[in-house]
Amino acid sequence: MRRYRVGRRIAAIGTVALVAAALPVAANAQPEPTTEVRLIAFNDLHGNLEPPAGSSGKVTLPDGGTVDAGGAAFLATHVARLRAEKSNSLVLSAGDNIGASPVNSALFHDEPTVEFLNELGVAAAVVGNHEFDEGYAELQRVQSGGCHPADGCQFRDSYGGADFPYLGANVAFDDGRPALAPFSVERVGGVLIGIIGVTLEDLPAMVTPEAIKGLKFGDEVEAIDRTADLLDSAGVKAQVVLLHQGDNTEGGGPDDCRVPPGPATEIAANASPKVDLIFTGHSHQQYNCVVDDPAGNPRTVLQGGSYGRLLSVADLSVDRRTKDVVRPATKAHNEIVTRDVPPDPAAQKLIDEAAGKAKPIANRQVGTITADLLREPVPSGESALGDVLADAQLEATTGNGAQVAITNPGGIRTDLVHASSPEGEGDGVVTYGEAYAVQPFGNVMQTMTLTGAQLKNVLEQQWQPNATRILQVSSTLRYTYSASAPVGSKVSGITIAGKPVDPNAPYRVSVNNFLASGGDGFTEFAGGTEIAGGPMDLDALVGYLGAHAGLAPPPADRIAVAP
Repeated sequence: MRRYRVGRRIAAIGTVALVAAALPVAANAQPEPTTEVRLIAFNDLHGNLEPPAGSSGKVTLPDGGTVDAGGAAFLATHVARLRAEKSNSLVLSAGDNIGASPVNSALFHDEPTVEFLNELGVAAAVVGNHEFDEGYAELQRVQSGGCHPADGCQFRDSYGGADFPYLGANVAFDDGRPALAPFSVERVGGVLIGIIGVTLEDLPAMVTPEAIKGLKFGDEVEAIDRTADLLDSAGVKAQVVLLHQGDNTEGGGPDDCRVPPGPATEIAANASPKVDLIFTGHSHQQYNCVVDDPAGNPRTVLQGGSYGRLLSVADLSVDRRTKDVVRPATKAHNEIVTRDVPPDPAAQKLIDEAAGKAKPIANRQVGTITADLLREPVPSGESALGDVLADAQLEATTGNGAQVAITNPGGIRTDLVHASSPEGEGDGVVTYGEAYAVQPFGNVMQTMTLTGAQLKNVLEQQWQPNATRILQVSSTLRYTYSASAPVGSKVSGITIAGKPVDPNAPYRVSVNNFLASGGDGFTEFAGGTEIAGGPMDLDALVGYLGAHAGLAPPPADRIAVAP
């Protein structure tokens, strides 16, 4: 695999003059009427260097079938072919490349993943919420290089940083100064492409407060409009947005657009008409849509799933006279990263290096299971793996007087599958690396006191304006909900250990520190009192697996659904 070293780019933050001076136009050029440019994007890789397992490693086809997909070595092969087909190509990312990663990347603070992105030739990436998992200072180290301040350089003797800029036009310090470069400009095929990076405004609800202390996240549309105007005034007319915000879908294949209106659609419908294309992320969905901009002109909006299973490909035609994209000529599709191609040798060498260094820890047996423990929910929203995690967290915090444990579904990153991995540990064996892949955040358990009324409020907060998030609960907590009931009155029949919950009585509830701070919109947890710390959520899971050999999927009987 060719290594695309581009050096440290400087994305202008200040004046238009700086942009113009940094991007001179070649003299005596005799351009063709248009230049064809291919943009190749992916999103939400989450350090999945090896092919992801279970449902995380499949792509749904238009006929409802699935195909195995993903794996960095296969992704690199597909990118190389797509580049070879169009000489004027750029590789971009819509965020969450790092964070919530499998053990072979996470053990080394995701340095192997950044090295892979460097080798892939990524030109620019927007920050997602997971780029902030370890805080702003760590993000700056990931960008600029240097050994980790606490753990040193464990993957290799040195770490040189990312060869591409992390963008965030709506990320600022509390005093208003930009915290990240808002855009990057690339010259490809003799034309200039402006790349604007914008992350989700409600990012603070996705991470712990300490991780983003001193930062604020502004309105996505306002940031896009402001940056698009700046680029336009500097003569950069062809513009694309990397947006770490996405919509959900109602199914379909990689290029379907069964997308109910959501935050990404709203942003796409209102953002500056000067932007010609929007790559989205965050929601881990696959879609290829066209949304009219405020001027009524169609604009492509697409997303490529997650974990490196799809590549979003957009072929643009740029008018050499106007310097702008001929938008009706845009062709876009989501390309499946199939595993029926030869793995890229250089990428595979990097992956093998990371796996080999992580192996002594990753392959240690921590438990056994009798069948797959899946994160996919049943109609009530309860999942077998969610039940196990909540039970593990309750058992790990009984010393704090915990009566109930509750965990967030977004914190469950993959399945625990019964079949042996390629490492050959055997069917039913759960390794530390597999457990880590399920709970990679390093969240700390906290046990708090909530009144029965507060607990009901927590459960009512599962229905939010833009999403429904059904919390996973321990076996001690049971309740019924009616999806058709008004918001705020959906939950009834709450019991703890078989006894009805008293609205005025105190109860000890264990959650991770992300939820305890009001994450995912569950602000009621922030009112908890008498907080006591516990183990990391991963340690709770590992301990539970070790104490319950031959663990079977629990029955999905904790949450009942009424009409």
